[in-house]
Parts: sequence; structure tokens; C-alpha cells
Amino acid sequence: MTVAPRVLAAVLIVAFAAGCASKRPVLYPNPHYLEVGELAADSDVDDCVELAHSYGHEAPDPEKRVAGEAVKGSVAGAIVGGAVGWVLGNPGRGAGAGAAGGGAGGSLRGVSRVRDPDPIEARFVEVCLQDRGFQTVGWK
Repeated sequence: MTVAPRVLAAVLIVAFAAGCASKRPVLYPNPHYLEVGELAADSDVDDCVELAHSYGHEAPDPEKRVAGEAVKGSVAGAIVGGAVGWVLGNPGRGAGAGAAGGGAGGSLRGVSRVRDPDPIEARFVEVCLQDRGFQTVGWK
């Protein structure tokens, strides 16, 4: 096994582990929040997340998100590496090196974003919480 596949395998393992702890909305302590309390607010957040999922608004699996970023990075790296290799006289080697570097970089980008909710899922949850009297200030 060469270095690039080892790095990619390690990144995917980290992504899978990180995928278990997704971000949740942060609620502003408005009068409704203060009235119902933290436990009830957490329960409403869970309900709204479940409602979003039941309507099909759920982020793809963490592994698929990381793999997609890795593929994008590999393609971009191969193009840039091939161009640099062409200038230096070895486009094949440049494309290979660029693809490996781009794939690793894309994987790291995917891992850094794996906990982020899908934008539509996040907005769905925010609207649901707003309908229940809460105000969201972000995701953490």
C-alpha cells in the first residue's frame, strides 16, 4: 500500500468517527426558551431534526461526503499536476502526484465539513424551531 491510500484510509476512519457527532442549532435565550427550559428546548430540537429527516432533508452519509470531496480534489490535482508536469517534461508523473495530493487535500476538507448539516436540513430545522417559538443563532 502506498502512502496516499494509507492517508485516505486514515482520513475516512476519522470522518466516520466524526460523523457520529453532528452539529446542533444554538438557541437564543429568548422569553420562550427561558419559559420552557433547556430540556424542553433540546427535545424540540430533536423533534425538528427528526421532522427534517422524515421529509428527506438529511445530509448524506459522512463517508460519501468525504469521498466526494476526495474525488473533486483528485480531479483538480490531476489537472494542475498534469499541466505542471507538461511544463517540466513529465505530464503523467505530474498528474499522478497532483491527483494524490488533491485527493488527500479533498479528504481533509471533507473531514473538516463532515459534521456540518446540509444547508437545506439546517434551514428546515431553523424554520421548525421558529414555528415553536425559538430563535436560532447558529450551529455548533
